Amino acid sequence: MFELKRLSPEAIPEALEKALRYRLLNQPAEAESICHDVLAIDPQNQKALVTLLLAITDRFGKGYAVGITEAQDILARLRDEYERAYYAGIISERRAKAQLAHGHPGASHDAYEFLREAMTLFEKAEALRPPKNDDALLHWNTCARIIMRNQLVPRADETTALELE
Repeated sequence: MFELKRLSPEAIPEALEKALRYRLLNQPAEAESICHDVLAIDPQNQKALVTLLLAITDRFGKGYAVGITEAQDILARLRDEYERAYYAGIISERRAKAQLAHGHPGASHDAYEFLREAMTLFEKAEALRPPKNDDALLHWNTCARIIMRNQLVPRADETTALELE
């Protein structure tokens, strides 16, 4: 219906700064749109990919129609092994938080599983981290605290549940 206007390559740095500001203002859809504009002219721009991934995960659990598939597709485009592990952990952590926010039956068990997955990914990122970068450890600790504060536990084994009946 509309032909989107293309950014000039010189405008990319300022556009990415705007995308970051929109994320900080809790306007992830606007940040996402800017990142798509940047990626239309620079498909491998790593900063745009990371910002887009974060903007998408900002929307988890907020009633938007956001699928995990798009976040995982973007994740696969990141070049750095550390960043792939770290942001995969971020995706799982944010999925867990979305589960807890929804509070549907079984959500606490789902959240536990996503948090444990995130913790495993953060441990992988920790082993690959650049010097003086403890971001993965900070997120691992956050996940552990969420589990402990909410007293989250894994889902009971199906066979155990049947034996108790």
